[in-house]
Amino acid sequence: MTDARPLGFDEATFIAAVRSGDTARFALMTERHRRELQVHCYRMLANYEDAQDMTQETFLRAWNKRESFKGHAALRTWLYRIATNACLDFLEKRNDRTPAQSELPGPGSEVLYLQPYPDRMLPEDPQESVVARETIELAFIVAVQHLPPRQRAVLVLRDVLGWPASKAADALELTVASVTSALQRARATMREQLPDRRLDWRSPATHELSDDERGVVRSYIDAHERNDLDGLVSLLRDDLRFVMLPESGTSSITAEDAVDGWVAGGLFQRGYDDWRCITTTLNRMPAAALYRRTPDAPEYRLFTIAVLHIVDGRIAELTGFDARDKPWLGLPPTL
Repeated sequence: MTDARPLGFDEATFIAAVRSGDTARFALMTERHRRELQVHCYRMLANYEDAQDMTQETFLRAWNKRESFKGHAALRTWLYRIATNACLDFLEKRNDRTPAQSELPGPGSEVLYLQPYPDRMLPEDPQESVVARETIELAFIVAVQHLPPRQRAVLVLRDVLGWPASKAADALELTVASVTSALQRARATMREQLPDRRLDWRSPATHELSDDERGVVRSYIDAHERNDLDGLVSLLRDDLRFVMLPESGTSSITAEDAVDGWVAGGLFQRGYDDWRCITTTLNRMPAAALYRRTPDAPEYRLFTIAVLHIVDGRIAELTGFDARDKPWLGLPPTL
C-alpha cells in the first residue's frame, strides 16, 4: 500500500540523484531529516547514543536500498519506515544479547538504559516542536519502553507522527486490523503508565518552560551551591520520585530519605565538596548540571545532571544521570 500522491520535487530530485549516482545530492537530501529521525529513534529506544547509531544505520540502509525508491511515498515517509525497522531489528538483537532485557520493565521499574536528550539536537521544524515536549519528556519515553517493540512502533507512528493506519501498516508490513489492535493495547498500557498525563499528544502544547519551573530550578541550584539541605528538602514533594541512572532506580520515597541517601553517598560533605551549577534543559524539561570540586582540585568538573519534573512549584520527579564523559550533552566539562 502506498501514498496516493503525485511525484513531488524532493522525490523526483532524489530519484534523479540515485540514477546519476550523485552521492553528494543523496547525502544532502537525506541529511536534512537527521534530527527528526534521531528523535524518532530515541522515542523507540530511550537511549541517545543508540538513537544516534540507528539514525546512521538508517542512512546506510537508505543508500543500500536507494534503487527501490520509486517515489510512490514521500521521501520522508520512506526514511521513517527504514528507521522504524532499524530500531525494531536493534531491539530484537538487544534482547537476544541481553536476556535480562528481553522482559519488558515491570510496573514502577526503571529503564536502566535511559539517557537524556539534549534540546539543542531537537528538530527545528516548528510542526515537530509543537508535539516535542510531551512526547520527548522522560515520563513519556519511559512509558513507551513498557510496550512490546511492535506496539511501540505503532503508537509512535500513529499517535505521535499522526500516520493513518494504512500507512503504518505498510511501514510495518502488518494488516490494518493488526495495527488497530496493537494501537488499542498500546494506548491502554500508556494510560496505566501515565495516569495523570494528557494522552492527546497531537494537540498543540507549549514547549517553553514556565516562570514557575525556572524559579524552582534557580532555587534548586542555589541550595546546592550553598550546601543547604533544608532548602533543598523544601523544594521536594513528600512523595518525590527519585531515580539515579544508570546505577540503580528507586520508586517513590520521601524527600528526607532522598537527601539522606545523597548525604550518605558523599554528595553533601560540608567543608569538602564545593558545587557550582548551571541551568539547562533536556527532553524539553528543566534541568541543572552539577559541577563538583574537591579540595585538591583547581576546577569544577561536570558530575551529574538532574532533570526535574515540577508540579505546583515543587519537584515531583528528579531523574539524575551521570554526566561525565558525555560530550553530546553539549555542556562544558569544567567550570
